[in-house]
Amino acid sequence: MALLEVRDIVVRFGGVTAVGGVSFDVNERQICGLIGPNGAGKTTLFNVISGIYRPQEGSVRFAGTVTTGQPRHRMAPLGLGRTFQNLALFKSMTVRENILAGAHSAGGAGFLANALRLPRARAEEAAAARRARELIHLLQLDAVADKPVVDLPFGTQKRVEMARALISQPKLLLLDEPAGGLNHGEVDELAELFQHVRRSFDLAILLVEHHMSLVMRVSDKVVALDFGKKIADGTPDEVRSSPEVIRAYLGDGHAEAVHAA
Repeated sequence: MALLEVRDIVVRFGGVTAVGGVSFDVNERQICGLIGPNGAGKTTLFNVISGIYRPQEGSVRFAGTVTTGQPRHRMAPLGLGRTFQNLALFKSMTVRENILAGAHSAGGAGFLANALRLPRARAEEAAAARRARELIHLLQLDAVADKPVVDLPFGTQKRVEMARALISQPKLLLLDEPAGGLNHGEVDELAELFQHVRRSFDLAILLVEHHMSLVMRVSDKVVALDFGKKIADGTPDEVRSSPEVIRAYLGDGHAEAVHAA
């Protein structure tokens, strides 16, 4: 059984179909890239998987549980972690505080236990602090751990957001444009970081990304969308050579040349 099963998802906004019957799977410990030109439906589909949007048709099953229609605050306890295309950090808080904020969604002690500082709440707090220290070290944030994130470079803030998603110990990490705004050297470091995170946390990664060389370099499989439809699903080599994918990115002439070859 796949870790994530997306089946026949349809999302409409008014009379516009943003996603039209898309299906694909992500297996355990797999890195899956979700690509497509602007307006292909990638972010809409991402928002369905993470519980922000409810589709008109279709279903999402994660780790054997149907998540379609469940409130978004239930996703982290189920094992879904997410970053956003536009950074969603608390600018006045430190790196450590931002990371620890991600642990609250996975806590089970409850409001009363936390308010009264009961043993279970204290144990959860200590465990979160320990995981935060480990993540700070793993993502090379030691030197800035107690600095406000607003003072940090964009690439560093991206790593802080990833750490915040990881502290809840997800089974699947959803990354929305993780390479956006990064320079070439930072993208190379990010590719290595993905592999390191997968090994260290034994998780799967689903990423939406425009940086094609990054996607093809790190992904085990790639799903390509265009105008809300799935046009390819396979290994990076299979997808990069698909006439439909070439047509979506480069136009009909290039696709015909590939087909003729």
